[in-house]
Amino acid sequence: MSIDFALPSVNEAHRPPEARDSVKLMVSERETGAITHHAFTDLPELLDPGDLVVVNNSRTLPAAVKLDRLWVHFSTELPWGEWLVELRCPGGTTYKGGAPGEWLPLPGGATLRLVERFTPRLWKARLDTDVVGYLQRHGTPIRYSYVDRDWPIDDYQTVFGRILGSAEMPSAGRPFTTRLVTDLVARGITIAPVTLHTGVASPEKDEPPYAERFDVPAATRRLVAMTKENGGRVVAVGTTVVRALETSHDSGWTSRIVSPEHPPEVVDGLLTGLHEPRSTHLMMLSAIGGADLVMKSYEAALDDGYLWHEFGDVHLILGTRRIDI
Repeated sequence: MSIDFALPSVNEAHRPPEARDSVKLMVSERETGAITHHAFTDLPELLDPGDLVVVNNSRTLPAAVKLDRLWVHFSTELPWGEWLVELRCPGGTTYKGGAPGEWLPLPGGATLRLVERFTPRLWKARLDTDVVGYLQRHGTPIRYSYVDRDWPIDDYQTVFGRILGSAEMPSAGRPFTTRLVTDLVARGITIAPVTLHTGVASPEKDEPPYAERFDVPAATRRLVAMTKENGGRVVAVGTTVVRALETSHDSGWTSRIVSPEHPPEVVDGLLTGLHEPRSTHLMMLSAIGGADLVMKSYEAALDDGYLWHEFGDVHLILGTRRIDI
């Protein structure tokens, strides 16, 4: 079942949280059906001692390169030096042109060669210099039309970001601060990292995610197992963390799609942003919280003025508690 609704522009976050009011947190509990509203700073009191919060420590690249009539979004590094890239018009629409073998001159004297189409909107491409170093010199953060101006790359980082590689910010972790992390730990809540480098999201609807690089450290796997054994909950911060934890292997590439037909086996709760209508992410939310509860939650978020997108408010979905014996 696809969850559909109209998203008014008034519900879009146009700027980072520091440039507006504090972040709001909506909590949906599957066991009781309750939907409650809080400040994000209330999070430690909404979780239990013994719970495990798993975060994504990927750091965001300035992955957009702007030409006069074209924007190049560097998405995902592939083996053998190729990258997936997205070509967009400055107005935000997908660029329909391009051909295999075409060369695009980029700022700073670099050249990008289109190799072949990977999906209808993504190309395999090769840059004639080191991509990460080039982006750090010439790139800017990927920005969509609902963000009212350019913001520095530091505004697109989370407090957990350590390993450079994401095209777009793992945004569920954006509202965390060092003080809040300290409050969680002081309450007896453990925090553990995974790494999943996010690719370029599609503003278009109904496009499934493609494979992304990830790594789940052995120490994190051990903490997950201990938490389960002791009756705690594993709460993922972001859909990227769910994909990583729910993949059977510990590193490499994941194509895992969590849905009501393929429910999570590890994750008991999800802290996430608010997603666009008909997004495949909503199927993951439904798998954890149930489709009816998710739909009611989104109705409540719209009524209460919650903000969507990477700088927006946050939704904590607590599924049915599972205890591994």
